[in-house]
Amino acid sequence: MTELRKDPLIGRWIITGTRNKEEFFQFIKNPDQEWGECPFCSGHEEVTPQEIFAVRKPKSKPNASGWDVRVVPNIRGVFNIEGEVGRRGKGLYDLMNNVGAHEIIIETPKHIKNIGNLSPEQIKKVVSTYQKRIKDLQGDIRFKYALVFKNQFKESKFYINHAHSHLVAMPLTPKIIKDELKNCHAYYAYKQRCLICDILEQEMKSGERIVDESDAFLSFVPFHSHLPFETWIVPKKHNADFTKEDENITLALARSLKTTLSKLAKLLDDPRINYAIHTIPFLRAREGYWKTINEDYHWHLEIYPHLMGLTGFELGTGSYIQPLLPEVCAKLLRETPI
Repeated sequence: MTELRKDPLIGRWIITGTRNKEEFFQFIKNPDQEWGECPFCSGHEEVTPQEIFAVRKPKSKPNASGWDVRVVPNIRGVFNIEGEVGRRGKGLYDLMNNVGAHEIIIETPKHIKNIGNLSPEQIKKVVSTYQKRIKDLQGDIRFKYALVFKNQFKESKFYINHAHSHLVAMPLTPKIIKDELKNCHAYYAYKQRCLICDILEQEMKSGERIVDESDAFLSFVPFHSHLPFETWIVPKKHNADFTKEDENITLALARSLKTTLSKLAKLLDDPRINYAIHTIPFLRAREGYWKTINEDYHWHLEIYPHLMGLTGFELGTGSYIQPLLPEVCAKLLRETPI
């Protein structure tokens, strides 16, 4: 039985019990299956679960070709859509049922691996789909947070090399998001200004860590980056809620994302990349809920290239050794033509 269990030392929740022992040992001996025909390509809709949502051409039918973006349940999802949260204690430990949603956003009907190789207009459809699905899942009172993330691997016969991303809705707010929210709240309480707005102002003033800039977005390597070539894309106009951005902003985000990912792929020989969108939790009114969250938080997208493995130092301390200065990373990316 899958469960969410809370680490009492640092307050982080983990998911456990997603495989039985036979499945686990089979997985570590043979972690991937070799795919034949791609299940995400147009014309293979019967291979996937029934679609939840799609951006479709006029007169096309559900679960058939004629779509531009398609959303389906993840058949390997780590959350169970059915059931109640059932938060409870077991001695000093806290746990709850592993209730949530896990969806796959198929970003193109064509067999293209990298989202950065899609047109800005197609990426905009993907971004708008992220927004629509988050808004829909917000209606389920069991869920507190939705996270959009991407796992993009190097070309391999063992992975589905077709541009797609993930959306999970969870009965909790992840610790990393809570930590960001708390720090932004404390900064706003002290200075009456948004912390991330101030970071943007400083980055634009110095210019040394900028990768790409438009009227609406700044792409930059953070001063405190954890990984070589880690890059953030942040809207210049303050907004805490990613789902409230309009079509002009989603198109500008698509252009910035395409440029940044294309530079990373070209400079670093198409590395494994993850990204995640950090936005506010689902706001459900309750006593004591803080009222400045829309003023003190600022949504953003974080991109994580994987060029090095973690060591005992990172795992033991939670701190990272980043061998290249962020200013060097940014300069190399900024000067990479696309």
